[in-house]
Amino acid sequence: MKTNPKIVVLGDLILDQYTWGNAERVSPEAPVMVLKTDQRETRLGGAASVAGLLRDLEMRVSLVGVVGNDTNGRILQKLLDESGIGSQSVLTDALRPTTTKERFIGRAAGRHPHQMLRVDDESSDSICEELESTLLEVVRQQLADCQVLLISDYAKGVCTPHLLQRVIDLAHAQQIPVLIDPAAIDDFSRYRGADLLKPNRLETARATGQAVETPEAALEAATQLCENLDLSHTLVTLDSQGMVLVGRNGEKQVFPTQKRAVYDITGAGDTVLAVLGFGQATGLKLGEIIILANQAAGLQIEHLGVVGIRWDELLTESQPETTSTDDKLVTLDQMAKMSQDYRLSGKKVVFTNGCFDLLHIGHVTYLQQAAALGDILIVAVNSDASVSRLKGPDRPVIGEQNRAALLSALASVDHVLIFDEATPHKLLREIRPDVLVKGGTYQVDEVIGKEIVFGYGGDVRITGQIDGVSTTDILASVKG
Repeated sequence: MKTNPKIVVLGDLILDQYTWGNAERVSPEAPVMVLKTDQRETRLGGAASVAGLLRDLEMRVSLVGVVGNDTNGRILQKLLDESGIGSQSVLTDALRPTTTKERFIGRAAGRHPHQMLRVDDESSDSICEELESTLLEVVRQQLADCQVLLISDYAKGVCTPHLLQRVIDLAHAQQIPVLIDPAAIDDFSRYRGADLLKPNRLETARATGQAVETPEAALEAATQLCENLDLSHTLVTLDSQGMVLVGRNGEKQVFPTQKRAVYDITGAGDTVLAVLGFGQATGLKLGEIIILANQAAGLQIEHLGVVGIRWDELLTESQPETTSTDDKLVTLDQMAKMSQDYRLSGKKVVFTNGCFDLLHIGHVTYLQQAAALGDILIVAVNSDASVSRLKGPDRPVIGEQNRAALLSALASVDHVLIFDEATPHKLLREIRPDVLVKGGTYQVDEVIGKEIVFGYGGDVRITGQIDGVSTTDILASVKG
């Protein structure tokens, strides 16, 4: 793997703004929801997002683009400086606003955030010839010690046909590969000669005039783009159907994707471009790079907005899935923080608790049913001292660490923690699960902690049981 490579990113810079709050009532003035704001944040978007993702992958990055001479432009430049990317190669244009996308995110009872509205402030007019010439000179300087050039075109006026063709020629003169994420436009001629073009399904259909509903159709459209635009490779991303690759030499390959829960597609394309650039700069083979990019996009869509992805996460994602019991055992403080992160990312957290002494098929079945009620299953297991107080001095039969290890070995269980209290009240207040589950013959009004969960808008559920199977029955049969 090449050490300390540098990647130049050219394209449309975007400031992403997020306004968060609770949306729990309808306005008396109009049939719209009222958002009671409690948090605001700004993030890098567009080509700046690609640069940020590369920084998270520990790449040296030079970002070339344009912002307006306005407050949002200064905010974006400050974010770039604070992130370590720098804004030295970012030019200012007083004739255009900084492209800004403000998203309003509503939650219900502090959970399940969803985008309610997006407001865009932008100009799609092409930059003037003078600014184009200055950008070209900046790119020329930055290519001096560069391994890869990435172009992120959002059709906001920076990536003009003339500029892109000059930049591609400059890069090729220095044997620097050019990878492009195109805009949703009809004419792709501005990308002619690129080493890799990465359109999505809709962009491909628009540029070729072909319906792209299957991987086979995508291969045909990608072949057309390669031939018409003299591209070395075309990589078409097909969301849940993965990606297809076509090469100038006739190679064709389909890369399926792992099925995931889609929470927010924002940033998936930026992530793919960043990982493609990362892989190219570090000397990986193209097939390996695409597999990593596919996995990275899958990780990205599980979050709200664009989040950084580290190299160790990609390595972990590319390894066969294994069960690590040590990783599943957590403390209450750890679990409370993790639960909050899960909720903010839109995942449904399920909680159950019990002694789980002599783990049997009834336990396994009930935990499988509990896991099916959400995305994350947390199991709180009573400590040895707690079990003795509840069941008597001859219990537990199995020690707390061994009980926790057995529970952790179950695929249905995501996290296990040991607690010493007589009730799970403290755990419920700290973790705030979406669903509290008990198994067996309980009624909902008999479940300990139900008032806490109902109090913040959660749910309480009872799962089934297997008749004739219980720890008490097993112990009785062994003794007698």
